[in-house]
Amino acid sequence: MPASYLHGVETIEIEKGARTIRTVKTAVVGLVGTAPIQDVEDEYKTINEPVLISSDVDAVKYFGTAKDGFTIPQALDAIFDQGAGVVLVVNVFNPDKHESVADVTKADIIGGVDSVTGKRTGLQTFKDCYSLFGYFPKTIIAPVYCEDTAVVSEMQVICDKIRAIGIVDAPVGTTVQDAIKGRGPQGTINFNTSSDRIVLCYPHLKVYNSASDSNVLEPYSQRLAGVMAAKDVDKGYHWSPSNTEIKGIIGVEKQLTSMINDPTSEVNTLNEAGIVTVFNSYGTGFKTWGNRSAAYPTSTNVTNFINIRRTADILHESVEYSMLQFIDYPIDNGLIESITETVNSFIRTLIGRGALIDGKCTYNADKNPVTEIANGHILFDVEFMPPVPAERITFESFIDIELLKSLGA
Repeated sequence: MPASYLHGVETIEIEKGARTIRTVKTAVVGLVGTAPIQDVEDEYKTINEPVLISSDVDAVKYFGTAKDGFTIPQALDAIFDQGAGVVLVVNVFNPDKHESVADVTKADIIGGVDSVTGKRTGLQTFKDCYSLFGYFPKTIIAPVYCEDTAVVSEMQVICDKIRAIGIVDAPVGTTVQDAIKGRGPQGTINFNTSSDRIVLCYPHLKVYNSASDSNVLEPYSQRLAGVMAAKDVDKGYHWSPSNTEIKGIIGVEKQLTSMINDPTSEVNTLNEAGIVTVFNSYGTGFKTWGNRSAAYPTSTNVTNFINIRRTADILHESVEYSMLQFIDYPIDNGLIESITETVNSFIRTLIGRGALIDGKCTYNADKNPVTEIANGHILFDVEFMPPVPAERITFESFIDIELLKSLGA
């Protein structure tokens, strides 16, 4: 407000126009499990507290090396085999509470609030990650423990809360028939969900274990999480994780028929049921195979594509966080223009990167009655469309006898 009296000149700075929107981090995996922290130096021991791990060196320092029954060291090795990404790791194994790793239960993984410390535990600790690190994990895994339906259910709750994708494994020994049947009401495994934030994986993968000089099975989820993080860095979060090499494995629990042009092949049948699997045909190596979340085939919404769900999440979260700079400003035409141009500038950037086909942010006066504005509330429309993966390519072939006319010409 101008001064009541001034004999002179003054300048009042008015902030207007577009502001910068920073894209949230995507190549971040959230891992909950157990680590042999009894083998770790005291200064690095952590229980029920997210720890940022960005290398295999830090992985060993904080969570030790692979040991029977413990899930975190193996999972970190699987993730870093893929070449990129950071991991927010939560160890729930507490030597003061658990005599052995076998004493860890699904309740420990699901977590809650510690009655003594008042801090969150297990999966619940991911709710604190933004205040601790400035970002949330964008994929969440709980290898081995996710084979329990109750853990999957809570993973879905957390993913809904923080806009993440939960990656879930079928139990070891599951057949193709059991995996597909698990999608229905008569299924006996942890696959009966229709959330577009849950990705279902089958089968387990074979990995060489140098310590025992033998091949062992490990969960697919941890390598898929690594593949997604690496692809985010290399190509972008708008790319599907499908048809990407899985590094560090030598086989699969069950060899599946894989034919790119056979709709009855086992990999296609699994994809048709909303299950991500492994493609391995002559000369292809082992590749992730499947574009869709557990929402498919129940939902035909385009968000059942994993990359589209993730792209929408990144857009929404990035825009929301950027609005802090506009909160509590006086509502006037300048503010409305600044917000729309800020979002549209960000959308144009995403279009330029290939993350969006098109999009726009608009202010519709009809959706903003004076009663809402008087209550301090303004509403904007955001329309956008990410690229859809080329899941199916069809050729129409014609044998045309008229082409014989070219003979002898």
